Amino acid sequence: MPEYRRPKVKGATWFFTVTLTDRRSCLLVEEIDLLRRVFADVRRRRPFRVDAMVVLPDQIHAVWTLPDDDGDFSTRWSLIKGDFTRALTRQGRDVSTGRRLGERSLWQRRFWEHLIRDDGDFGRHVDYCHINPMKHGLVGRVMDWPYSTFHRAVREGDLSEDWAGVAEVTGRFGE
Repeated sequence: MPEYRRPKVKGATWFFTVTLTDRRSCLLVEEIDLLRRVFADVRRRRPFRVDAMVVLPDQIHAVWTLPDDDGDFSTRWSLIKGDFTRALTRQGRDVSTGRRLGERSLWQRRFWEHLIRDDGDFGRHVDYCHINPMKHGLVGRVMDWPYSTFHRAVREGDLSEDWAGVAEVTGRFGE
């Protein structure tokens, strides 16, 4: 099997999508406090800036900027996924066994990453994070989804509360 390689660009800004194996799961929002603690702990150990992020029931979309002397986002995601899974296991949550002996399958093995190219690309990916709860039919207004950096952008004056308007959406839609 070929080795899977990811680029490592020091100090770069990246967009990520990280997904649970069970796409019907609501675990990430059910355990949002634990997920926040895990993120904070990993950020203390391996700093990075969260430019934008949204946590959906079964996936996370994020825009991160890494330190100038570091290009290793894979280790950060590995720590987040592993620490979150281990903490759930310690709490007695059922985390099913994966394809290999002893492997857990809470998370999809890989994740999507995209190197941000310029300011326009950055803005599109930040907007994508913020609009996602509406896109999936979880809320009618972006401001109604509590697990998003959208609220920070409003507090900092970068966006208004009515950004993206109101959606008249019925049903659930996936990617």
